[in-house]
Amino acid sequence: MTGELDRRRLVALVAFVFVLAVLPFFLADYFLSVLIVFLVAAYLGQSWNIMMGFAGQLSIGHALYYGLGAYVAAALYVHWGVLPWFGMIAGAVVAGAAGAGIAALSFRFGVTGVYFALLTIAFNEFTHILFNHFSWVGGSAGLFLPVVNLAHNDFVHLRGSPAMFYYLLLAMVLGALGLSRFLLRRRIGYYWLAIREDPEAAASLGIDVFRGKLAAMTLSASLTAIAGSVMAFYDNNLYPDTIFTTARSVEIITAPIIGGIGTLMGPIVGALVLTVLGEAMTTVNASLGIAGLKQFFYSGALVLIVLVQPSGLWPWLKRQLRL
Repeated sequence: MTGELDRRRLVALVAFVFVLAVLPFFLADYFLSVLIVFLVAAYLGQSWNIMMGFAGQLSIGHALYYGLGAYVAAALYVHWGVLPWFGMIAGAVVAGAAGAGIAALSFRFGVTGVYFALLTIAFNEFTHILFNHFSWVGGSAGLFLPVVNLAHNDFVHLRGSPAMFYYLLLAMVLGALGLSRFLLRRRIGYYWLAIREDPEAAASLGIDVFRGKLAAMTLSASLTAIAGSVMAFYDNNLYPDTIFTTARSVEIITAPIIGGIGTLMGPIVGALVLTVLGEAMTTVNASLGIAGLKQFFYSGALVLIVLVQPSGLWPWLKRQLRL
């Protein structure tokens, strides 16, 4: 029975990846851009899920790490010509250090729960204000990357068509999925789940709760920064008022909440639902001209999921598909 179940899961995953891999060949540029939005949301949801879904630590300031990754990679490229891949590593290191610092400050002094969540928002807002006055990265006027029209995709410098970014993001989503599955089956994964369920009981069993939380925060922040770096080269412009907003942090956490916190496929399913819903509401709003319609339906979808399927869409969908 277990072998048959594993085969069904593998077949479903391969079919899903195959569909995503061939879709760009049949879609117009607009729909490709929508798929890129979906993949970014799925990857960011997976990154946040490590922090909240596995280790049980609520962060509502993940836009901080997204922004640090974006600005570090972009600024190094613009000012010193550093290749995006090295800038990406630097951004991940900076964001990971920031996450580790916030975690150490919080958990060492017993700041947990809602107070930790508020602290993450505070650090994000502080960075938002700082970058608005940081002239080296353009301040509030923004930082712009040079756009070069290439006849071919330059993967080394991350200059190319949306299709190139699409496949890069798809690889990142699959990589994050594989990493999450790997970690959950290792000692650190079991430690995180124990910490999430009952930190006091975990500590009584000899688990170093502080180091476990610190590891989850550092890894989650670093992975989030990688998405920021990639999107900086996709968008070619950065503004503190759009990068470090609390609204971006909320967008990051909404997909895993709707899909299923703590599950492997939940962030991907939630991102798919939110992307389709968001684009539909954007189209409707263009016709009706009702301000805030997209946010209203986002909130409605979140409330509906909490009431009908508190564990998220993926656990219910998994049962329906017999996976």
